[in-house]
Amino acid sequence: MTETPAPEEIAARLRRAGCVFAEDEAQLIISAAATPGELDAMVTRRANGEPLEHVVGFAEFHGLRITVERGVFVPRRRTEALIREAAALARPGAVAVDLCCGSGALGAALAAAVDGLELHAADIDPAAVACARRNLPGERVHEGDLFDALPGSLRGRVDVLLANVPYVPSEEIGLLPSEARDHEALVALDGGADGLGVLRRVGAEAAAWLSPGGHLLSEVSERQAEAALSAFAAGGLEPRIATDEDWNATVIIGRRP
Repeated sequence: MTETPAPEEIAARLRRAGCVFAEDEAQLIISAAATPGELDAMVTRRANGEPLEHVVGFAEFHGLRITVERGVFVPRRRTEALIREAAALARPGAVAVDLCCGSGALGAALAAAVDGLELHAADIDPAAVACARRNLPGERVHEGDLFDALPGSLRGRVDVLLANVPYVPSEEIGLLPSEARDHEALVALDGGADGLGVLRRVGAEAAAWLSPGGHLLSEVSERQAEAALSAFAAGGLEPRIATDEDWNATVIIGRRP
């Protein structure tokens, strides 16, 4: 029978691999592993550079434990700023959409924060859709390209549209940490030449899907903020910026008049 190594041994192994928070990661991996063999395999995966969230199978996001499977975009803590903005705008019973949903973390967080939400989610990546169906009601997670994935019955009814679109410029993908570059789907990262290609597509169509007074919320980098505001305005929305200095988060919010 294989003995389970001590937490100190696992932490030392992770530290040698370059994990900064080796002790904390060791505890998470130990708690997630069912057998000594699985534990060894998980430590090996993490030591080889796989994201911790993929190794243990979940991410902590806005107070929730979100299932995150291999290859699926890992929700970033800074994106909690977007959820706080959305929750302040959504009334109980609102209709909400999590577009480019990845694991469905944003939709799950908003649904936990707002009572009676009618939530739908969509992504073009089949792996992300399968993962989101584990975190959200499966029948309301749709597969397809942006708005093409959504039921037509939502047109003109969406009160809060979350669109955490990819916004890394194509030529900067190679500069990302290897955890993202090598282990997350490119479609969840690459935003085109200036990083705003997908955002512009969303901004151009959003007004047709939003209810009067409804809001579109997206995250961008600080340097992209002015161009993102212009893209929302071009789509007929009234745009503004919300920032969170603690997390270095920039949220663009567009309101349908």
